[in-house]
Amino acid sequence: MTATGATTWENPPAWQRQQILRDTTTVAVVGASANPARASNFVATYLLASTGFEVYFVNPNADEILGRPVYPSLDALPVVPDLVDVFRKPEDLGSVLDDVLALDPRPRTFWLQFGLFDADLAARAEAGGMEVVMDRCLKVEHARFAGGLHLAGFNTGVIDSRRRD
Repeated sequence: MTATGATTWENPPAWQRQQILRDTTTVAVVGASANPARASNFVATYLLASTGFEVYFVNPNADEILGRPVYPSLDALPVVPDLVDVFRKPEDLGSVLDDVLALDPRPRTFWLQFGLFDADLAARAEAGGMEVVMDRCLKVEHARFAGGLHLAGFNTGVIDSRRRD
């Protein structure tokens, strides 16, 4: 769907989000944290362990996260990612999008995590030729479409129709 105004923008439907994930091979996590208590670290751990994505971390204040190098900016990455997954404060989103729009070629998808939604930002990203997903967790969406989502947001590894007491 397209961004047509501050109150009318909607996320792509589930089938389209699933297709976005199928078409993605490289992901940049902007705002990745080495702190295991942070959502970005939890998502990064899942992406590395449970997907086939090539994952890159962007944070100017870290050198290594989960044993991987961290890059200070998107333009410092060795590749242009297919998808940019953003964990930043709402007031930083405009500058993150500016950095994304400056990449050549551009990433296909601009993805904002839970709690991040800005229809005007979506309109700018779409005008730049990108698909946009906002206020959705990349980990949750991937697990949902891969069939491994538990109510708590993780895969229990147990398939059972019996109720637990």
